[in-house]
Amino acid sequence: MVKSIEAVGKTEEEAISSALSQLGKERDEVSVEIIERSRSGFLGIGSSPAKVRVSYEYKESTVELTEKFLIGLLKKMGSDAVPKVEMAENDRINVDLIGEKLGILIGRRGETLDAIQHITNSVVNRGGDSRVHISIDAESYRSKREDSLQRLAEKVAGKVLKYRKNMTLEPMNSYERHVIHTALQEYEGVTTFSTGVEPNRRIVVAYGKNRRIVEEKSRKKT
Repeated sequence: MVKSIEAVGKTEEEAISSALSQLGKERDEVSVEIIERSRSGFLGIGSSPAKVRVSYEYKESTVELTEKFLIGLLKKMGSDAVPKVEMAENDRINVDLIGEKLGILIGRRGETLDAIQHITNSVVNRGGDSRVHISIDAESYRSKREDSLQRLAEKVAGKVLKYRKNMTLEPMNSYERHVIHTALQEYEGVTTFSTGVEPNRRIVVAYGKNRRIVEEKSRKKT
């Protein structure tokens, strides 16, 4: 992306120096177009300053790309929500959608929010030298959902221990399955594994830590 600014000065060189100072760039980092040359006039009458346009190559940051894409996407979805985008640690970008009536952006069990997140990650990371993970939330849905899943995991684990019988949960996406696996990885007396294929992949909470689980390689993902 090419950006440019215009600047004036008593001479062309003064106008260029003014532009470079504003941009914080060196002369060899920009291209210069003389819009108007300076004129001294006669006895100072009719004099005019020089005007230049200084252009430079500008590469948007991932934060700027994320914000720009989401603003356009939300507008197409007919939403007035505004994305608050922040750079976090470990090449992560956190986005909080701010506005009213955000339920339509969250969707059933967060399906719409997950779709927005997936599309944004794909677009922003397309053709990039390095990959960043973009997490998108609205009304703290993800933290609330995570708490709910952790409670569900413990409740189901308790039933598995009580009845000594495996229990299969409803289909979940990879993030939700990860929450369940993590919540029960140290839970004494039960183990967890995933079965089925997307989008109907489920977690089985099984009785006994030493249960031997055999799954096809194609299904060995959380």
